[in-house]
Amino acid sequence: MNNNALARRMRRVRPSPTAAISDQVRELEARGKTVINLGEGELDFATPDNISYAGIQAIVHHQTKYTAVAGTAELKAAIAHKFARDNQVHYTPGQIIAGSGAKQLIFNAFLATVDAGQSVIIPAPYWVSYPDMVALAEGEPVIVPCDETHGWKLQPEQLAQAITPATRWVVLNSPGNPTGAVYRADELRALADVLRAHPQVLILADDIYEPLRYDDTPFATFAQVAPDLADRTLTVNGVSKSHAMTGWRLGYAAGPQWLINAMQVLQSQSTSNPSTISQAAAVAALTQPDSFFHAWREKLNARRQQVLDTLAAIDGISAQPPEGAFYIFANCQGLIGRVTPEGNRLESDSDVAAWLLATAHVAVLHGSAFGTPGYLRIAYAVEDNLLHSACQRLLAACESLSV
Repeated sequence: MNNNALARRMRRVRPSPTAAISDQVRELEARGKTVINLGEGELDFATPDNISYAGIQAIVHHQTKYTAVAGTAELKAAIAHKFARDNQVHYTPGQIIAGSGAKQLIFNAFLATVDAGQSVIIPAPYWVSYPDMVALAEGEPVIVPCDETHGWKLQPEQLAQAITPATRWVVLNSPGNPTGAVYRADELRALADVLRAHPQVLILADDIYEPLRYDDTPFATFAQVAPDLADRTLTVNGVSKSHAMTGWRLGYAAGPQWLINAMQVLQSQSTSNPSTISQAAAVAALTQPDSFFHAWREKLNARRQQVLDTLAAIDGISAQPPEGAFYIFANCQGLIGRVTPEGNRLESDSDVAAWLLATAHVAVLHGSAFGTPGYLRIAYAVEDNLLHSACQRLLAACESLSV
């Protein structure tokens, strides 16, 4: 059998760049190299003990059977409480669904609503999975390049120009991956002003990094600032980034009941309910005090500054401080065209990332994977000593380049 045996839709999807870099790291490690991976979107912190204990208690008390497809009543109540407490938006149980990660819910939302010939507006830089999810749903990703001078945020005039009668969704990710950009309430209102004239367009608010912000400006989500568009807005969130629970695979979403019902049908015929144990842990995460989080944010802020200081010392790289998440999206265009000690010219951001991995044994992701060539995404959610070592390696490697 060969590729001709695969469905045509598989020609429209690429392997995940983050998975690819992890494979390269494992290959180097198998050859005895010590690689520091700054390419993965995962906190190095442990899941807080009280949350883990709630999962253990679920096992002990035999909460290991099927639940309702969209999640237990207890979890839905916890999700509704979180939205009301943190975002001042209110949902009924029928407007809420839990899934095996936020990624599954976004994919199901596209699959449920996008037909062939319809399009989804995706501001770039973007999370690597958005375009491929749209393609698998047989839609057309419409990439709108955003500007570093505007904080990497979609501007109202760009949105207005990109919308056509075929537009089905616009994606808003805040804080953003890979840039850490955070939309303010007035910026979301300006986008809402554009969208009111286009009733066929749905809004996806991907808030998965919500609490990971570095100033005291109140967080704003789209359904909160534009309540009249709530019946067109799907708000996606989860516990992976906020509570260091990536492996628990628990995301949640809230939106109009017609859309949640359709997503539930898809989920019932694919994965069914998310892990019962993970649901119990998520209830604890969403309802119990997050006293751990202040220390987490302080540590992440210190790591952010360490990487920014290192990049400032490298001729050919520049970076703006990210407002949220745990990535720095660094401009590496000053390195493109330089020559390595081996005599090879770096022709692209992909070349720069590949060379840093091969030479410095530090893994970062090239900006082209996020729809924005000439940049590198550097994740700083790694243990302090490793991050310090990675920074020294990056500095030494870049200083070895010649013009």
